[in-house]
Amino acid sequence: MPPWNSAKAKVQLRLSVQRLRISQQKKEAQAKSSRRDIALLLERGKIESARVKVEAIINEDIHVELLELLELYCELLIARFGLLDQNTREPDPGISEGVCSIIFAAQRTEVKEMHVLRDILMHKYGRDFSVATMENRGNCVSERVTKKLVIETPSTELIDAYLGEIAKAYGVKWGPPTSQPQDNDGGEGDVKGTVSQTKGLDPGLPAYSQDAENAQTPKLPDLPPTEDDDEKSKSTSGAKSKKKDSLNEDPPEDDFTALTRRFQALKKR
Repeated sequence: MPPWNSAKAKVQLRLSVQRLRISQQKKEAQAKSSRRDIALLLERGKIESARVKVEAIINEDIHVELLELLELYCELLIARFGLLDQNTREPDPGISEGVCSIIFAAQRTEVKEMHVLRDILMHKYGRDFSVATMENRGNCVSERVTKKLVIETPSTELIDAYLGEIAKAYGVKWGPPTSQPQDNDGGEGDVKGTVSQTKGLDPGLPAYSQDAENAQTPKLPDLPPTEDDDEKSKSTSGAKSKKKDSLNEDPPEDDFTALTRRFQALKKR
């Protein structure tokens, strides 16, 4: 590898920026065509095939974001090329993140210009710095870059969100499947679901109604009379009998009538 050449490094940075942009545009065009194919699959009801294709689109989108970050770091090195051109064994803190991210992630791209730029930077800062950067010692590489390089299966929520946006963009009627209710010990929804299933599966059970509830309610017997009630009834009946006797008796005589009756009785003697 020839020694550091600032002019060549600057040209290589510009070529890398151009190639990164072209690669992004190409992948975006491919993703647009893939989205159209997924919309057709959704329209035909081939949901599983659509989900598999969406996973590929999600991974491509993440890779495009990685290319955008590397393009940003290349432009940063161009803007701060004076710091990059210094004769030091370690990069200046103002460009350290960009240098480390390019060395760490360039080999994971298909852009050949980035591979050449990576070799130039590794030769400038030496083997020890390059090995430390590849191992990401001290977290010198940007966290945004490392996250884009993690290979993992997209979550179900993310896949459904992609499918929903694609269906909405192409006018396809589709919605994410709703989760089935689980059996729990409590919960009003589970109780209602169980009741409805019972009504639908067992027609022999009588239907519930307010009239049936009132008809099935047992009638309570009359309470036996207490002692207080007996005394009250006796006093009431006694008062009524006295009042009746007083109505049947003759009206009281006055004094004159009584004297007259006594004189007549004396005369008869």
